[in-house]
Amino acid sequence: MNKKKQATEHIIHGIFLVLGLITVLCVLLITIYLVISGIPAIQEIGLIPFLFGKEWKSTAAEAKFGILPFILTSVYGTAGAIVLGVPIGFFAAVYLSKVASPKVRHTLENAVSLLAGIPSVVYGLVGMMVLVPGIRKIFHVPDGASLLAAIIVLAIMILPSIIKVSITALDAVPKEYEDASLALGATPVETYFRVSAPAAKSGIAAAVVLGVGRAIGEAMAVMMVSGNAANMPSLFQSVRFLTTAVASEMSYSSGLQRQALFSIALVLFLFIMLINATLNFFLKRSKED
Repeated sequence: MNKKKQATEHIIHGIFLVLGLITVLCVLLITIYLVISGIPAIQEIGLIPFLFGKEWKSTAAEAKFGILPFILTSVYGTAGAIVLGVPIGFFAAVYLSKVASPKVRHTLENAVSLLAGIPSVVYGLVGMMVLVPGIRKIFHVPDGASLLAAIIVLAIMILPSIIKVSITALDAVPKEYEDASLALGATPVETYFRVSAPAAKSGIAAAVVLGVGRAIGEAMAVMMVSGNAANMPSLFQSVRFLTTAVASEMSYSSGLQRQALFSIALVLFLFIMLINATLNFFLKRSKED
């Protein structure tokens, strides 16, 4: 009987090992493919003109391939979405985990799950029909398709990830921590924000990482509300993200233009890896402290 259990354990261990190796292999293959496809254009254009050039005219007679506007737009758009989305998502998670009644929590959690299941193109469509005209009327600008519209849409899109993961982290905090805090005279609100939230900070930080990944990797929704114009980023001006630059031109690109789009994908890939590595570094450092 023991031998049979051991054999089953070895088989399951082997299956998990194979699946893990397949995942790593997929990442390696994607990395190698992007490097091989993206390096030639960077070599031909030049690293400095490519990364710090301010003009993107891929179809002009004298083509220019500067992606600095795309990089800055992605940075500003992601940062803006995090600034808007993280506080809302965090406070919503604290309310649902610690304050809301079971009936309210069940209802709102279902709504959050529904929000997570909405396709990105639907977010973009609603943004085009409601948000873009609203920005145009409120701020009296010629066109509401702008960086601001993209930031708002991205902030809404990252909410489900932040709320659901943060709720899970807050629910995992031992109840004894909160009971001890209340016994020492702290109010429930003080307990939630000074005891429960710090104890769940690793899970909340993981939620922020997921939100950053969702925001920086989104293409369709931001393409529909940002105007998709290769301008330097401005809050009320049409802009183009790294993701939308690839998505909007790949279908008709050829030659150096196509290679440059693969180079943009390589930059985006490295950018995401850098952000994840930085966040993981600070997470490990906070755990050690």
